[in-house]
Amino acid sequence: MYDNVLIATDGSDEVDPCIEYGLDIADAVDAKIHALYVVETKATYILTVGLSDDELEEYREYGRENVTDIVERAGDRGIEAAGIVRTGRPAEEIVEYARENDVDIIVLGKQGHGAIDRHVGSTAEAVIRMAENTATVVVEE
Repeated sequence: MYDNVLIATDGSDEVDPCIEYGLDIADAVDAKIHALYVVETKATYILTVGLSDDELEEYREYGRENVTDIVERAGDRGIEAAGIVRTGRPAEEIVEYARENDVDIIVLGKQGHGAIDRHVGSTAEAVIRMAENTATVVVEE
């Protein structure tokens, strides 16, 4: 059925039900978890112009902490998992990663999007539009 489940996280509290849902799916069908965090360049540029390399690295470290948490939670349940941090536009990076890694289902939250996306459309909505042949589940709080 599913071999690869992608859990996209932004580190917000609202994404926790999404993580659990993705872990439940992977556990039920013996799939691998891919935990993905995207350092959002669009918001970084608009909201924090002038970030130093050290400050950008802090965002990357925050992402690593979030995907490591998911990998550890998967490991506690006996699920194989990998944690990935990318930089770019979240929806594009999520869909690209899914295509590159034969992801069968993308699980992400609806509420954890950034302030800018509230005005131009949510990451979840964009992923649904762009994912074409990959099932996408949006979990609400």
